[in-house]
Amino acid sequence: MAKTLAKLVFPLLCVLLLAPWPAAYTYGTANAAEPAVQVATAEASPSLSPFGRAIGSVKPGDLYYIDATKSPADIDVNLYLTNSSELAHNYRYMILKVGVYIQKDAGGWEKVSLPDTYITMHNGGVSFRLQGYARYRIYLDGGSFYCITTDKTKGELSPRFYLEAS
Repeated sequence: MAKTLAKLVFPLLCVLLLAPWPAAYTYGTANAAEPAVQVATAEASPSLSPFGRAIGSVKPGDLYYIDATKSPADIDVNLYLTNSSELAHNYRYMILKVGVYIQKDAGGWEKVSLPDTYITMHNGGVSFRLQGYARYRIYLDGGSFYCITTDKTKGELSPRFYLEAS
């Protein structure tokens, strides 16, 4: 009796375990949730006018906008200077002051209280933590540089940035 029962139960158990269950599997982003933190590149970026063998300043401007209005958690932000090795051929130094602004309810921007934050060709990046449920503007508050040469064959003349927010 036990042997006959085993012969009936074993195939039934195999069918149940190996048969695909009616479950919904998706691939792609059609049903995926929208990310809690969104980053957009600013259209009007900071500018500089380098001249060979001259000290210059960087005109302030926006770099990125971060929308974390759907994120309850704090956001870790990393801003990188991605072409410092190319800039080193044309600049002796470049010091850029990074500012962070939060959007107020009325639509204006207010500076976030952070320690002075500078990105240079030497350190290549800065990190800071921002609170969730807000919109932020990552901004270059200014800076200075010493340009050795403006020969573009030796490397880039404008800094390029990359931002991670999670």
